Amino acid sequence: MITKSQTIKPGAMATLIFLALLCCFPETTWGHSFPDHSDPKVGATVNGSPSLIRIWFDGALEPAFSTLSVQDSGGKKVDKGNGRVSPADATLLEVNISSLPPGTYRVVWSVVARDGHRTMGDFTFVIK
Repeated sequence: MITKSQTIKPGAMATLIFLALLCCFPETTWGHSFPDHSDPKVGATVNGSPSLIRIWFDGALEPAFSTLSVQDSGGKKVDKGNGRVSPADATLLEVNISSLPPGTYRVVWSVVARDGHRTMGDFTFVIK
């Protein structure tokens, strides 16, 4: 019980109320990793075959559960089978490809964010 000599100062009361309210709101987390940008860019037309396909995501990825592959217009896999999360950047998914002839290619990705949520997608680019 608070007596007259133990009154709470207004500033301290406001701080206590603020801290109590702060505890009532859960922390917001997105829980999924989404592509931020890629090289080549989504839908781009490039001169000559790139040697590496890269996608940067907006959050760290789980290497064991994240994949990246490249297919030709017939659905045949044309990458070197070494899709991986970069050891130097946990937001970068990359795969090497051999020299490819002109045509349309599909990049297919599936990633798991560090919190366990999976997202997947694909995009195309053209080599002229």
